[in-house]
Amino acid sequence: MASSPHRFEAGDRFYMWDGDTLVVNILGKPSAGRDAIGKPKGNQLKVSVTATPRNGKATDHMVRFLAPLFGVSVSQITVVFGRENIHKQLRITAPTRLPAVFDAEDPKA
Repeated sequence: MASSPHRFEAGDRFYMWDGDTLVVNILGKPSAGRDAIGKPKGNQLKVSVTATPRNGKATDHMVRFLAPLFGVSVSQITVVFGRENIHKQLRITAPTRLPAVFDAEDPKA
C-alpha cells in the first residue's frame, strides 16, 4: 500500500528530522493579507504569504519569508515538491532556530 507523499513514517507530525535537515510539510495559502506561519493542520503546517500564485512565485516568496525565521539562507531551503501547488514539502538544511509552533512538538530528539 502506497503512502501519501505528505505522510511521514514518524506519524502525523508536520515535520521530521533527517540528520541535521528539517523536513516540513506545508499547506500554503497564497494571496494572504500578511506573511505568517499558522498552526499545524493535520500533517501539514499552514503558511500564508502575500504573493500571488503565479509560476511558483508564491513558493519563492514563502522560502524568502521562512529563511530568516529558521536562521538559514534561502539556498539552505529546498522545495522537494509543490512549487506550483498549495501542498509542499521543504527541506531546511541545518536550521539554527525554530519558530514557536515547533515548540509544541517534540523538537529534534
